[in-house]
Amino acid sequence: MNQEEIRLLESRERRKHWKRWGPYVSDRAWGTVREDYSADGRAWDYFPFDHARSRAYRWGEDGLAGVCDRHQHICLALALWNGRDPFLKERLFGLTGHQGNRGEDVKEYYFYLDSTPTHSYMKFLYKYPQGAFPYRWLVEENARRGRTQPEFELLDTGVFAEDRYFDVFVEYAKADVEDLCMRFTAVNRGPEAATLEILPTLWFRNRWSWHAGAIRPWARQAAAGRVEIEEEAYGQRWLECEDAAELLFTENDTNYQKLFGIASEGRYFKDGIDDYVVGGRGDAVNPEKIGTKVSARYVFTLAPGESRAVRVRFANAIRGFADFDRVFAERMAEADEFYAKLAMAASSEDARLVQRQAFAGMFWTKQFYHYDVKRWLSGDPGHPAPPASRLTGRNHLWTHLFNEDVISMPDKWEYPWYAAWDLAFHCVPIALADPDYAKEQLILMLREWYMHPNGQIPAYEWAFGDVNPPVHGWAALRVYKIDQKRCGRPDVKFLEKIFHKLLLNFTWWVNRKDLQDNNLFQGGFLGLDNIGVFDRSAPLPTGGYLEQSDGTSWMAFYTLVMLNIAIELSFHNLAYEDVASKFFEHFVHINHAMNHMGPRGVGLWDEADGFYYDVLHLPNGQYVRMKVRSLVGLIPLIAVGTLEPRYVDRLPGFRRRMEWFLNNHEDARSHLDMRTAPDGGVRRLLSVVSLEQLPRVLRYLLDENEFLSPHGIRSLSRYHARHPYRFFAGGQEHRVDYEPAESSSGLFGGNSNWRGPVWFPVNLLIIEALQRFHYYLGDAYRVEYPTGSGNDATLWEIAADLSRRLSHIFLRDGQGRRPVYGGTEKFQRDPHWRDLILFYEYFHGDNGAGLGASHQTGWTGLVAKLLQQSGV
Repeated sequence: MNQEEIRLLESRERRKHWKRWGPYVSDRAWGTVREDYSADGRAWDYFPFDHARSRAYRWGEDGLAGVCDRHQHICLALALWNGRDPFLKERLFGLTGHQGNRGEDVKEYYFYLDSTPTHSYMKFLYKYPQGAFPYRWLVEENARRGRTQPEFELLDTGVFAEDRYFDVFVEYAKADVEDLCMRFTAVNRGPEAATLEILPTLWFRNRWSWHAGAIRPWARQAAAGRVEIEEEAYGQRWLECEDAAELLFTENDTNYQKLFGIASEGRYFKDGIDDYVVGGRGDAVNPEKIGTKVSARYVFTLAPGESRAVRVRFANAIRGFADFDRVFAERMAEADEFYAKLAMAASSEDARLVQRQAFAGMFWTKQFYHYDVKRWLSGDPGHPAPPASRLTGRNHLWTHLFNEDVISMPDKWEYPWYAAWDLAFHCVPIALADPDYAKEQLILMLREWYMHPNGQIPAYEWAFGDVNPPVHGWAALRVYKIDQKRCGRPDVKFLEKIFHKLLLNFTWWVNRKDLQDNNLFQGGFLGLDNIGVFDRSAPLPTGGYLEQSDGTSWMAFYTLVMLNIAIELSFHNLAYEDVASKFFEHFVHINHAMNHMGPRGVGLWDEADGFYYDVLHLPNGQYVRMKVRSLVGLIPLIAVGTLEPRYVDRLPGFRRRMEWFLNNHEDARSHLDMRTAPDGGVRRLLSVVSLEQLPRVLRYLLDENEFLSPHGIRSLSRYHARHPYRFFAGGQEHRVDYEPAESSSGLFGGNSNWRGPVWFPVNLLIIEALQRFHYYLGDAYRVEYPTGSGNDATLWEIAADLSRRLSHIFLRDGQGRRPVYGGTEKFQRDPHWRDLILFYEYFHGDNGAGLGASHQTGWTGLVAKLLQQSGV
């Protein structure tokens, strides 16, 4: 075992708490639902960016490259000032959901470069302009632009012209569990000397303002460059700041006078250090050198190309700096050793770089997430009660929900809250490096203080009651298999825990989302946001209801996953055979309903087109097939699996009940393909898409004029570029056009687009489905690939090529360009930018350029798994 693996083992066995301190500080806490105490639920407006530097947060902190303990009592992060900005750079700036012409959007350049699973070594890069940061210009220009125009980005302002910026590297290395070394290195990339202030900052999360009798912690100067800290949970700690010019102390309390014109208790506030450094107010910090927030101040003038480093140490004893550089050298070498073991031997240097940064992003986007819905609805002691409207507003049916954990986030700025199906996808690549953390995350979402008593898994904080695709079981089984391969033994206890709770969730789906009790499911938007003609979670403009091809397919997929888990558990306990039989039969019923029989004989398969569509049922008894060629019609492909004789024959009870069911339901056999293996055993294929339907669906999937992009599978067929789908209801046209980049639709805030771009999560499921089809059909089964090319390939070869197309979004091509950066030449050519990888939310359907949230490493980090398999 290498040193990082030893640390993971020590953490698992709770011998040493290596994960107690980590990058758990959010990149954005303002503008969140948790901090919103308004009557109308307008979270972005209630707590805007301009309040963040002066107003104490209630539920969690944010900062620049911040770290904290796993309960977020003590936080450390970086603040900067270039001498020109109107305030310190303490947090990342971006546009709110209302300001951006396509919803919320961070307007900074920062990169997660490295992190081990235990955070024994971490590295972060922030690019800080030397000129005044164009806050107002970014807001005003994006407000001027409509949805048909591109976003106005920080590079577009010219603030990086002539490379007038600093590269600020933030590194953390753990000498031990309670001994954190911090190194902040600034490099002047510009052509002239420039001044920069670096202010490493420690503060306590404000817990004293919300809880009666809470003990206020304190930090005070003990000597030059040395801070003594006392906190109830952690006791005495020390912050040592080598050669600091001065230590500045204030309180992490709200400046009510500045924000609201209300007299404030006390004299020192959250913005005191900003007022002192930028505003020149000598009375804004405490001359007694004590407080709940402290910054060490360093001022450098750097010549062109010059770099300067600041060394800081936070520990439970005074340590000094004699071994500081050695600790960093050791931890960096150990990180290299750990990730070299994960990469395939055949991987190129570029592939290793991409994979390493993908893992770094997944481990940096852990966040302390705190939300007690009951307390949030009713308010805190000593504070005004929230408006009565909140008691019937957002999340009022989730009063059981109490979250206070470190959780994997989709993106700590744009989505600084967990999302159920995002997290499931995160756990698959995470399991390659830290299977224990992946398993903990999956179990956490099913705990009784997360999962609703009715069995629903919380979706995300804007609406916990929304519905995400049921992929939790799939992720659990994938993590179980990855962990088994890595450790050499199955974690049956983990799988049993997951399975028992998923039984509740599966029952919720059956009882709540099968409106007509006919095995055809509704679901709602199902995470695919604007993929439909209209918002599928809202009342339909036509009245009636929508039976969804994707909703029903997700449930068929879920059923097969539960069947596979039950069979796996049956190998260890035959009591699970019975429930395996239940899921086998349930799959057959869903399959039959989807392909043959809905209300009044309407299935979701269109025989004339050879494709699956949603079906709209109108109040007058008529129905309409919504003939949009989208992922809605491809998701049926993922509901596929096999029953192999070597497994079935080990479960005689299951085999007996399966054969009885097939013999006594004459239409059941039509939903299975059965073949005799060379040893005489019977192989069975369970698939929503039958072998007769498969080539017809694949014809669309693999057509470059339909779904097949040079960079994966598009979410909408290019067919709709020339043939937009139009639907008229109530005198209004509802329309779906092929939009390979950002969406012109305002659905779901306008910041998400499933009308043409490539999305990693569904692409991965399609790749795995093709592999499962190949496993059953073998090399003899070949299809034309791409459609119309005259060439053919096995389904395994096609899956491998799709994987390469996705991976190559990030890899340099023959001209040295990365498709992810499109025409942004700074990222394509500049040696200080071109190897910095951003893992976007989704990608242009034609050229692969990154779109949406820029640090969506969670599920786009699936590229780490693809690279681990292919070694490109």
